[in-house]
Amino acid sequence: MSVFVGIDIAAKSVDVVARSNNKSSVVKSYEQTPQGHKKLADSLLKLQPTCVVMEATGIYYLNLAIVLHDAGINLSVINPKSFNHFAKLTLTNSKTDDIDAALLAEYAQRMTPKMWKPPSKGRLQLRDISRQINRLTHDCTKSKNRLHALLAYKDTNIIIIEDEREGIEQLTKRIKRLHQLAIDVINADEFLKQKMENLTTAKGIGPVSAVTILGELMVLPDTLKPNQVSRFAGLDVRLNQSGTSLNKPGRLSKAGNAYLRSALFMPALSALQHDPNVKAFHDALVARGKKKIQAVCAVMRKYLTGIWACLQSNTHFDSSKLFSEIHKQACV
Repeated sequence: MSVFVGIDIAAKSVDVVARSNNKSSVVKSYEQTPQGHKKLADSLLKLQPTCVVMEATGIYYLNLAIVLHDAGINLSVINPKSFNHFAKLTLTNSKTDDIDAALLAEYAQRMTPKMWKPPSKGRLQLRDISRQINRLTHDCTKSKNRLHALLAYKDTNIIIIEDEREGIEQLTKRIKRLHQLAIDVINADEFLKQKMENLTTAKGIGPVSAVTILGELMVLPDTLKPNQVSRFAGLDVRLNQSGTSLNKPGRLSKAGNAYLRSALFMPALSALQHDPNVKAFHDALVARGKKKIQAVCAVMRKYLTGIWACLQSNTHFDSSKLFSEIHKQACV
């Protein structure tokens, strides 16, 4: 008897439905933790499903997908657009997490999706290294702020000040060591090395920001469209037009990958100073009444579109193509 499984991914849990003989089981939930992932993998191994399907959405699917793949489970990670189209043809007006999981199981049965292959170990290593660098950088910033506060108080014990300085020094050494490790991982992989060369042709993107950007983007399916990558980064605009908020402007969703979003901020500011195409795009938005921070966020989103294009086409970053006809097309 063939068994097909659908997994609906959320931030804190995953909902699972098994389907056999054209009937779906009741939904089971597992925690979105390493322990929850292992428990789910063990459960699926007992079922021996023909196919397990999940969507490539947000930042929460990848770790679970790797666990299931390494456990030897037949897994397919599908494009959300493909599933949404299937759901519209299949579903009534209802939409809940339970129904989504059941529909994914039905998708596995009816559509015969291709099996998923995880990103290479080099790409996964790069992501893990870049995230650790990000965490240590935040810690270092906090330590520097504490040191500033300690120095502002004239009676602070000198030992406390020295201790804080030693902590900053150690964090700086760890960040430098990990950055070198990231560069070594990139140089050992010709694919990543070429992507790094293409990415750093963009104004404002140096080796430090490029490591984080590559670490986050190179583990994504290459079938994603630019607007999906923007949603992944949380740079998509969410409208707020309910009740008394009809005239409020749209805001960034910020529901996506904070590592990627953070890595794009300083390059966007630098590009404003050194790339005339970017500056013209930004100034056109401000002239139309956009706030400066809204215009910067638009630059970040536009830059991400260009980055994704140059990585997919394996070409250098070209802002003249990215910001063409800016006065006609500038938008947030």
